[in-house]
Amino acid sequence: MGPNEIAEVLNRPASRELLARDVARLAYVARDGTPRAIPIAFAWNGSEIVMCTSKNAPKLRALGGNPMVALTIDTEVHPPAILLIRGRAELDFVDGIPDEYLKATSTYQMTPEQRVGWEAEVRSLYHDGMVRIVVTPTWAKLIDFESTLPSAVEELVRQRDERRRA
Repeated sequence: MGPNEIAEVLNRPASRELLARDVARLAYVARDGTPRAIPIAFAWNGSEIVMCTSKNAPKLRALGGNPMVALTIDTEVHPPAILLIRGRAELDFVDGIPDEYLKATSTYQMTPEQRVGWEAEVRSLYHDGMVRIVVTPTWAKLIDFESTLPSAVEELVRQRDERRRA
């Protein structure tokens, strides 16, 4: 999939709505060779998905060995909107709390006082910094069940239409 095709998918209104959400599911291969899929806060900066984690997170060793990842961002309504993204994770060890981490959690429902307390706790917990997991999409698909379907369902629709014509 070329960059223009990826941009076309990610610039659709439904994709932009999904990219404004705050939690994705990150899939990767663990060090023992088994798959993992975890919920993780993320921020979209217009060209990359940025997730942040602690410097001692087990996923970092796994991503260092195999940086290929998949992400799913979806809704909980019917019909669901689903954005599927594949890419390569790059690890960026940083001092302090990355702006993307605070942005990714900005939609959490907290009073202003709770937010101040939460940020103070975050700063004390991650005092030695965090790791930015940066994914530039190399493939993307939006499934909205109106204009796009999962490929297997598209095939079933085609087969059904052929049976009806026969």
